Amino acid sequence: MDACHYNPIGVIRTPFKTIQDMPIQNLGAKGILGSVELLPEFSDGLKDIDGFSHLILIYHFHKVDHKELIVKPFMDTVTHGIFATRSPVRPNPIGLTVVKLLERNGNQLIIQDLDMLDETPLLDIKPCLPMIDDLQDVRLGWLTGKIEKFEAGRSDDRFVK
Repeated sequence: MDACHYNPIGVIRTPFKTIQDMPIQNLGAKGILGSVELLPEFSDGLKDIDGFSHLILIYHFHKVDHKELIVKPFMDTVTHGIFATRSPVRPNPIGLTVVKLLERNGNQLIIQDLDMLDETPLLDIKPCLPMIDDLQDVRLGWLTGKIEKFEAGRSDDRFVK
């Protein structure tokens, strides 16, 4: 299989300079403000984006320096396969977060509910369309009964080598 290569389209600005005490999911990041600064050559791609209330940001975990296939995620005390978690030490360190779009100023988006590090490279933006995803009969696997912990959950150095 051929390798895939992506170039950032911009950068995500957040108040989090280190991973310690950063929210681990956007549920625990309610109200946290930040921005997306798109590279000027991608500005035209933002046409009509301000009609959406929420966006999916796809980004690169730029501080991840290794990968693991078995991890102990933040919300559990036992290990799980990496693909059954949202842990950052993935074979391809790609993250995604749903954020609230507050406003657009040229090639900058003011956003809310951020759970990533400052200067995170942005790979793509998509409008969030929950009615299209049609999430009915959802099973939560090992996270059943633990979702409410995400609000207070904060990161630590468990994925830093």
